[in-house]
Amino acid sequence: MKWIWPAWLLFLVVSFSVLEGYALYDHTTTLSRWVWIATAAFPPLPFAAGFLAGFLCCHFWWIGNPFQAKNQKQ
Repeated sequence: MKWIWPAWLLFLVVSFSVLEGYALYDHTTTLSRWVWIATAAFPPLPFAAGFLAGFLCCHFWWIGNPFQAKNQKQ
């Protein structure tokens, strides 16, 4: 069970690489271009992504995680 999250992250990296490689090969929309188009259509998108990233950083590496709070030495 401890390998499920690393396997999922590896799947994300591999699938991103395959999709990006196909987009470059086929001259279709890459992730960078899609983000640019989405940001042009909805300008607050980068701020929403930054808020989500900041929230996840606080959740994972601050005391927001109950497992870390129990194991932290004072």
